Parts: sequence; C-alpha cells; structure tokens
Amino acid sequence: MSDYDFFLTDSLEKVLPVARPRCIEDGKSIPVFPGTIPAVQLVYAKNRGEKRAFMPLPFSIEVEGAPVRAECRSVELVPVDFPSNEKTDEGYITHDPAMLPDLLVPLNEGKIIPQTNQYNAVWIEFPGITASQKGKHNVKIVIKSDDKIVFGNGDEFRVPENAQYKTCLNLTLDVLGETLPAQTLLHTQWFHADCLASYYRVVPLGEEHWKIIDAFIEPMMSRYGINTLLTPVFTPPLDTAYGTERLTVQLADIAKQGDVYTFGFEKLERWCRISKKHGITHLEIAHLFSQWGAKYTPKIMAKENGMEKKIFGWDVPSDSPEYRKFLEQFLPALRTACAQFGYDKEHTIFHVSDEPHGDGQMENYRKAKAQIADLVEGSLIVDALSDFNFYKQGLVEHPVPANDAITPFLEAGIKNLWVYYCVGQSRRVPNRFIALPSPRTRAMGVLMYLYNIAGFLQWGYNYYYSALSKSLVDPYLKTGGLKDWPGGDPFLVYPGADGKPVSSIHAEAHREGLEDMRILALAETIKGRDAVLKIINEGFEGTMTFFHYPLEASYYTELREKIAALIRESIR
Repeated sequence: MSDYDFFLTDSLEKVLPVARPRCIEDGKSIPVFPGTIPAVQLVYAKNRGEKRAFMPLPFSIEVEGAPVRAECRSVELVPVDFPSNEKTDEGYITHDPAMLPDLLVPLNEGKIIPQTNQYNAVWIEFPGITASQKGKHNVKIVIKSDDKIVFGNGDEFRVPENAQYKTCLNLTLDVLGETLPAQTLLHTQWFHADCLASYYRVVPLGEEHWKIIDAFIEPMMSRYGINTLLTPVFTPPLDTAYGTERLTVQLADIAKQGDVYTFGFEKLERWCRISKKHGITHLEIAHLFSQWGAKYTPKIMAKENGMEKKIFGWDVPSDSPEYRKFLEQFLPALRTACAQFGYDKEHTIFHVSDEPHGDGQMENYRKAKAQIADLVEGSLIVDALSDFNFYKQGLVEHPVPANDAITPFLEAGIKNLWVYYCVGQSRRVPNRFIALPSPRTRAMGVLMYLYNIAGFLQWGYNYYYSALSKSLVDPYLKTGGLKDWPGGDPFLVYPGADGKPVSSIHAEAHREGLEDMRILALAETIKGRDAVLKIINEGFEGTMTFFHYPLEASYYTELREKIAALIRESIR
C-alpha cells in the first residue's frame, strides 16, 4: 500500500476526515458549459504504514493543460454545533454536533500536508471558460512532495529521494460551443450592511465600510447569480427584537420641518453605482413595515431642528396617518432617484412585511399595504409568506412561499411564482444547511426549472448576528448564530480578514443549481421543453416535487452529461 492516498471526487462530495469518500475515475470527462465554473476536489490523506514518518511532508499542486488558470482552495472544517432542527429527516450527514467541511480558503503557501488517517480536500475550479475554447482539454493535476524542508531557524533538511513522492491525476474538460442564456431568475439573498460594519468594526457608511460593501457585492451576481439586492433606504426592520434596534445604515438622508420632508440620496446613488458595476439588475427596497405582522413602522432617522432623531419605529403603528404623509413625499422621491441612478420602477421591488401569517395578522397587513400600494404602482410588491389565505384574500399578488408550503400556490397556477427557504424548511425539502449533503442544496435548480419559478429568496447572504440581532457572533466559530439556526442558514459567505467575502461549499452547491437551471433553459431553446423534461425525469420514479427529488450526486453529474449529449446531437 502506498504511503499516500490521492484521488479526485466531484464538487458534490462533502469530504469527511474519518471516511474515505467516493472517487471519480481517473481521466473522467466532464462536460463544460461556457458561463459555468466546473470544479472537482482533490482528496488526500497519509496512510498509516510500517515506515515511521520522520516529519510531515508538504506537497505542491500543479494543474496543467486546462483552458484557463485553475484556482485551488483548501476545504476547511467548521464547527456545526446545531446541525438540524427537531423537525428533520434521515437525509442529513449528521444530527450531532460535528466538524464539517464548508469553508474554502486559499492554500497555505500553495501547499498541502497530508495527515495520517485523515482525509482532506482541495477545491479545484476552472473559472472563465468561454465558447472560444470549445473542445477537449486533457488536464493533469500533478502532486509532488517538496525535496527540502526549511525550519523556522533557517536550517534546511533535504528529503531523501526514497521518501519523496509524486503522482498525477487526470480529467478531461469537454467544453461545448454554446454559451448559456442570461439568468432570468430574480435571485436575492439578503445583504446585511450593518453586519459588515459590526464585524469589521468600522464606521457605518464611512469609507472603510463602503470599501467592504463594494467587495461583498462584487461576487453576488458574477459568481452566485444574486441579481437582486436588499437596499437599506432605511435600516431594514428584520430580525430585530421588539423595542430594540439594529445599527443604523440608512441610505436616505431626511430632513423634517413640520409636515414637510426633504431628501438627500447621495448615499443611495453611491450604492447604485456599486450595484450597477457588479451586475445587480434589481433593487429590493427594505421592508416598509415591521416583520411578522406589519404592526409597526421601521426605524427611520431624520434631522429636525438640526438634531438627528428617530421619527418612526416601534412606537408608531403601521396605519399611522403621519407615516402615510411621510410616505406620500418619500416614495415618489425615492422612485425618481432610483430611476435616475439606473433602476426604474420595473427594476425596483418593494416589500410590506416579512413572513406575515395567521388571521390575527391579516388585518394589520391589509392596512399596511394600503399605506403604500398606490405609491409604488408599477413596481413589484413581494413578500415571503406561506399562509395561502393571504393570497386567497387578494392581499398579496406576488407571494413568496417556502418550498415546503408551495403546493397550494402551484396548484393555484400563480404566474411568475417565487420561492424561498430558511430555518424552518428542514424536513425533506432542499436547503443549504452545512449538515445536508450537497445534492440537497443543488436540487433547487432543477426544481425551479421544472416548476417555472421566477424568483428565489433567502434571508442571509451575510448575517453575522445572533437571533433578533441581539449580539455579534463569529461565523467561523458559530455557523448558526447562538444555536439559533442550523449551521449555514444565516450566511452564504464568510467574512475574510481582508474585508472580502470567502466562499463556502454550501454557496457553491447553490451556484451549481442555478447553473443547472440555465443549462436546462439552453437545451430547451435548442430541442424544446418536452425533450428536456424527458431527460430530467429519466430513471426517476414518481413525480418530481419539492418533497420528492433526486438525492444522489450521480443524478446531477449525469444530467449535465445527458444535456450535453442532447445539444451536440441537435447541432450536428
């Protein structure tokens, strides 16, 4: 037996340290659709042999023959002290607190050090492949041990030749000539500007904060397909304990003199410039009423008699006439400014209140919506809610149900339906929890294509507080707040030490699902929807739904292979 174990697995495997993961065959051909980011994982370990290791050997990794420069990142374990809710199923990796693979960081000095009887992985991806690189590219991944080790005092140790090790792994990137269509899905993962100011300890909306905001928005569309950005014209009234408030990150400057308001939108203009630069197509205006029932107004700061003060908040009910007078002046001015900054009414989305439910909250929601409906005419009003009665009563034309409550909304034939998941969607349906296998996350892409879903919402791109924003948490140590949510629910990206986001396996699995959605759309334009649906359902027993869908990684890798074959056959 070799001293070392090196092999490749696909991007859907979560490599656990104590179990040898499945591998893909050496030389495997992977279909690559221009506009996607193909990825594999290099798995490595040191076997416990008879020869006593004199010291851990560093290895370098070189990728040869790829059409673009490969990027390599170390797959790191993170603590998941709350893997799942009580409402769960048997499809999790574990229900016990555990260290699980998720964080993707640059390799330490470009090296790996295999550890005895412990599997680790390197995420190897190939971003930026274009249709001009059509054809088969034979890629070699060369893993070679260092021939010398430099100690901390500068001394060098020459590794004996019989202790050195080199191996080569192979795969083929088979690039198609057809570029994917543009994403049509409206996709938001809520951006929490205040979390960035808190985590990095910078002045809210100061220059350092703006630099970090820019860095975190940069990959939202280009990498993760997030084209709709939660925009804090007021500090969003989300996840806030009653009577408390979140850090102010209000983009609108407001002055009040009696019943007359004047507005400054310089900060919003800067926000829009950043958004446009990074491909954000829609602004999602922060909710205009409090969460879970629309009983109160959001925290709004204004200058009155030269002093900044809170003019609305928990002490002002949602049906306040004073708030209506304010909205009558603010919303037209806001919409005019957004249009000037590149986001007209068709590209500006509004919310009333997040997750209203039950008959007791219906009347509050009705009154709140009446406060704004005529003022935002022509723009989309959407709200995350799973109580079908809100739609049935005509209160919400564009509901966003959870994926475990979507059935009646689908049966109602609602056009351009959105969907979301969060902490509560923990049994049978897809989600992005770290303790779920990656196919459970990736499945959303196929399902959203299958059911013609127009929008996807998730509440945390970068939420680094505990529940109800009571305290700041370190997401590297607390992946689910203070055991408030299953690990991975509150954020897609980790906050890097350099003020830039750091990706995760659960983010990449979600990205690959969105790629699947666009790949299927491409095939539909070439061969028709019926042909695509036939491939999706091939070999799958029963009707595919948000509760019943493929759980095997092989389904998703083979799906791309089948779609690639269909496209090649159709364009010969």
